[in-house]
Amino acid sequence: MRFSDQFLDDIRERLPISSVVGEYVAWDKRKSRPAQGDFWACCPFHSEKTPSFHADDRRGRYHCFGCGVSGDHFRFLTDKAGLSFPEAVETLAGRAGLPMPARDARTEETDRQRATLVEAMELAATYFAEALAANAGARARGYLNERGVPPALQQKFRLGYAPGARNGLKEYLAQNRVSAETMEAAGLVITGEDVAVPFDRFRNRLMFPITDRRGRVIAFGGRAMGDDVEPKYLNSPETPLFAKRRTLYNAAAAAAAVRDGKPLIVVEGYMDVIALAGAGIGGALAPLGTALTEEHLGQLWRISEVPVMCFDGDEAGARAASRVIDMALPMLRPGHSLGFVTLPEGTDPDDFVRQHGASSFAGLVDGATPLAAAVWARETRGTVFETPEARAALEQRLKQIAGTVDDASVRRHYQQEFEQRVGAFFRPAESFGGGTGWRGRGPGGRGPGGRGPGGQGERWRGERWRGPGSPRYVVSEGLRNSRAMKQHGSVAIDAQEAAIAVSLVNYPGLADDRMDALAALDLASAEPRKLLAALLDAIGEGAADAAAVREAMVARGLGESLAAMEKLLARQGVWQALANADRGDAETGLSHALALHNKKVQLNRELKAAEIALGDDPSEEAFERLRDIQNQISSVEGTEALIEGFGSLSGRTVRNL
Repeated sequence: MRFSDQFLDDIRERLPISSVVGEYVAWDKRKSRPAQGDFWACCPFHSEKTPSFHADDRRGRYHCFGCGVSGDHFRFLTDKAGLSFPEAVETLAGRAGLPMPARDARTEETDRQRATLVEAMELAATYFAEALAANAGARARGYLNERGVPPALQQKFRLGYAPGARNGLKEYLAQNRVSAETMEAAGLVITGEDVAVPFDRFRNRLMFPITDRRGRVIAFGGRAMGDDVEPKYLNSPETPLFAKRRTLYNAAAAAAAVRDGKPLIVVEGYMDVIALAGAGIGGALAPLGTALTEEHLGQLWRISEVPVMCFDGDEAGARAASRVIDMALPMLRPGHSLGFVTLPEGTDPDDFVRQHGASSFAGLVDGATPLAAAVWARETRGTVFETPEARAALEQRLKQIAGTVDDASVRRHYQQEFEQRVGAFFRPAESFGGGTGWRGRGPGGRGPGGRGPGGQGERWRGERWRGPGSPRYVVSEGLRNSRAMKQHGSVAIDAQEAAIAVSLVNYPGLADDRMDALAALDLASAEPRKLLAALLDAIGEGAADAAAVREAMVARGLGESLAAMEKLLARQGVWQALANADRGDAETGLSHALALHNKKVQLNRELKAAEIALGDDPSEEAFERLRDIQNQISSVEGTEALIEGFGSLSGRTVRNL
């Protein structure tokens, strides 16, 4: 039902947010200031050792500077306790001593009907589970055993079996006082003008209960146990409880896993979800035998900002990925996107986990291809851009694709991304060994097998293709030595990382709109990393100006590190991070450094994954992927310096960072 803003505000005013959250966390006595309504704790939504979760009674809000979750009283109970919004309102209204608003008769009747259907579905799930455990379910149990689904996992997902008899379920429900009308409304029996006597919809099938976000059974999916039975998978029909286009299998459990810090993974079917859960990967869900819908995407983004789409590596998987890309682009908004994982051809998640293990699958998910990169790969795959016309056609297609994004800000960034990729992709290539240069394709058009461009026995040797006609270094020596490709985790202080940390010490106000991004920042250098963590703590504790922040750094034993970083930046001419720069120039420099750093981290990860992939399978596709990353790095190196007019506010004439 709809609640008035006044009613919700009354609940918020009567209940401090700390009293709601306090049932799930232990407040940190050192950092919390109860008299000011200021509370800190370790986040209940992800694992951490240092408290970064903040609740503010004055504003009635909570926020975690580690994982970025935030919200009010009601959002906390929906996200943490798994309650629906009306349930959260009812729970908190009771605690606040407020009566719930009156409900109309029509709503009451609808709720009673739905409750009756839920009871019938629960009875059906019990019937199917008992049948699976009985003699009649022997074949279904054997199938599950072959698929590696042990009894404990069967019980977790409440798997069952529908016997082959036409009236088994119908008679069971009738014995439990379920009316014929309810059976029909729940989709459990088949009726019609040409059906003299209603009979069970599901017969001789392995049964998968489908639940809503509250864990209630609302439908079933059934896999045929007979080889000649069609369809192989049969779902419940549309009912007052169940709409296929809006329902995802295992959504409640997947949402809970995401709240615990796990990635959200979209796979194709029931068994994929169950196999991943059995391997300890709990954030998987699946559409119900149909293509993903816009309603599905909306649900996914409510669970996770960047769900990972996992597709089989065949033509059907490529078509499915392409369809999702086209559907998602108009719906994109800041912070919300998709990642893509493509499995080897003929392999599903169940097969992959069996062959390579859960950690390998988790690695694929961690290295998922971003949506923009997936668009680029689709538009350039298998095409030779030898003519200006072909290159112009690619550029035009990418402009049209970027133009489908509704959100103006996201659309602008997609346009910029594609412009940079096109510029880097068609940059004139270096020749090597008399070669003819690169024209946007794999090693001489050759496939796997380690052969080089000319097919004359040239072979892959770690960094490059050797031999006559070799296009050029895959990873050039200049690239190897570039700033973007320095080994991650170096013990030396990275000047760019130092610039980020020192800028924020001298201009702490620049952190206000970036707290989430800064908390998640991946810094390779130990000293800037320590300084940034202490800085965020100091700001969270109330340090508002540069003097207070600097004092907090010294109190935490980081004074010498700060001084060393400032000397390094002064020596290298990175003046915009220092205390005497204009705030406008400092903000420009910080934004530029953050953008370049994030791009560097992303490319480092992608390069490592591409090199491993090419070592395992020296195919044309793997080669193209590696070269694509090289082009992106070249683009980053080409844009690292110039910002038009940079430094004018501080009286500087230098234009580079």
